Amino acid sequence: MFKGSIVALITPFTSNGEINYPKFSHLIDYHIQNKTVAILILGTTGESPTVTDEEREKIIKFCVTHANKRIPIIVGTGSNSTSIAIEKSIQAQNLGADALLLVAPYYNKGNLTGIIKHYETIASSVILPCILYNVPGRTGAFIPVKAVEVLSKHVNIIGIKEASGDLGYSIKIAKFLSHTFSMWSGNDDMVVPLLSIGAIGVISVSANIIPVQTQEMVEAFFKGEIEKSREIQLHYLELINALFSEVNPVPIKEIMNIMGMNVGGYRLPLDQPSDDTKANLATLAKSFNLI
Repeated sequence: MFKGSIVALITPFTSNGEINYPKFSHLIDYHIQNKTVAILILGTTGESPTVTDEEREKIIKFCVTHANKRIPIIVGTGSNSTSIAIEKSIQAQNLGADALLLVAPYYNKGNLTGIIKHYETIASSVILPCILYNVPGRTGAFIPVKAVEVLSKHVNIIGIKEASGDLGYSIKIAKFLSHTFSMWSGNDDMVVPLLSIGAIGVISVSANIIPVQTQEMVEAFFKGEIEKSREIQLHYLELINALFSEVNPVPIKEIMNIMGMNVGGYRLPLDQPSDDTKANLATLAKSFNLI
């Protein structure tokens, strides 16, 4: 399920900071046309912490309706509160989502048994496929290896988005991969390394602007064209690094605007990138033929 490139979609805003629904429809169509295998909405890149409850419901309903089963819609419904994560997950399920992404509990974090019970309780409250999301740079905590081992056996938990940047950790949890539990790279600069240890794709920020190339990188690997896959990874590495030169999604939205995609700005505490970042992104957009 979801083998290939899943885009971690930005949330487009109008000039006055409202949700830009016509742009959402354009972006969904863009990814359908450009080989993306699924769309993740309301994740980190989608600025979910600053989306209101009312906006969340409307965004999910709009995206699911517009996609109209042409492409799967995955919804970020994680929280550091188990009960709130359950509410969000049931809501997304009722609104027609195809799968859920559940970020590791942040701030209060949870101990080993708490993390296991947190995920088991959420996953047992829905019938949708659930994807764990390990991103310690955001949450301040890893999902323990032992927790991954236990959770990999849950019928509704189909895999993990691994965004630690720690290849040693990735290798430790790779031994739990199976036909019912998969891994997706959560780092655009480590897609090929994670494919080499058993990942089936990537949940990608850079796919917002290079969807075809990101999917081709994964496809090439599984066709046995390892050198081609490696070349794509390395060719775009400078661009990928620039997309994380400031906190995500600031650089990706900036370069999308440079490209004329008109996705709007940010909600505080995110703000405009520095002049140096803007200049570098503009230079890269030209050198990679994005404009």
